Amino acid sequence: MRQFLTIALNAFMELVRQPVFLLLMTSSALFEVFLATPFYFAFGDEPKLVKNSVLGVMLLAGLLGAVLSASASLARELRSGTALAVLSKPVGRAQFLLAKYSGLVLALTLLTYVNLIPALLASRMAFDAYGDTDKLALGFFALAVVVAYLLGGFSNFFLRRPFVADAVFSMALVLSLAFIVISFFDKEGKAQDFARGVDWQMIPAAVLILFALWILAALALACSTRLDMMPTLAICTALFLLGIMSDYLFGRPAERGEWWASVLYTLTPNWQLFWLADALETGKNLYHWNYVGKALAYVAGYVGVALSLAVALFEERELS
Repeated sequence: MRQFLTIALNAFMELVRQPVFLLLMTSSALFEVFLATPFYFAFGDEPKLVKNSVLGVMLLAGLLGAVLSASASLARELRSGTALAVLSKPVGRAQFLLAKYSGLVLALTLLTYVNLIPALLASRMAFDAYGDTDKLALGFFALAVVVAYLLGGFSNFFLRRPFVADAVFSMALVLSLAFIVISFFDKEGKAQDFARGVDWQMIPAAVLILFALWILAALALACSTRLDMMPTLAICTALFLLGIMSDYLFGRPAERGEWWASVLYTLTPNWQLFWLADALETGKNLYHWNYVGKALAYVAGYVGVALSLAVALFEERELS
């Protein structure tokens, strides 16, 4: 168990030290807040449009993060020989692979958490044709991002710590504090009840997106046992697009009794199950959390199958 935790923690720290991870986290967070600033003139549906767009950015950032992190965590180590050095110790291949997946899950959870903060803020900042941009929240959020980078630079210059990892953790901390402070003030800077206007139903929607990312991470890890980053990205993108259309491509023929469609519909991950954006306006928050619990069972089964495939592929991989 100690080896498992060590490998998982090292994999997590290695991922958050990647510059692309910090760049992806920063750009997605800033873009989510930006989506709540323009005038859309969507005939009263501006808040819904902003929420859907924000969740879409969160999913896309997670897709790129899952593939890039899986490739950095496994494929590069297999290519460089680092994995062979670790496996020469009393560490089994299955334990090594599952520990790598645990570190990957931690990194994706951190990425989703940081993206959830601007998503909640964007739900409060969204306005219709009669409103205006929340300049106070926008300015304070941008300042928080700058402060997070300054903290990373400070620790790197004075304490000789890695800049990227400290900037990532500073982003998570500073953005959380910034959201708390912003929630006590309205657009004019006057005191208000905490988090007035924030749509807390974005949380179960973000959790479902995180579940989808866990499945993507398992599939990307399975591909990374044999392929490099670009083929892995191509395969995961194809599975993502295929899963979005699975209801139309396989679901309808399966209802008509086509056996091949039933098999493909079962094997293909249905990403529509994790998209809660269309149900955000119903106001049934308890229903959403009940659905999240059911979705977790689906994730556990699919991830288990994907990781079993990954272990089988990794066991037969020549490392020398």
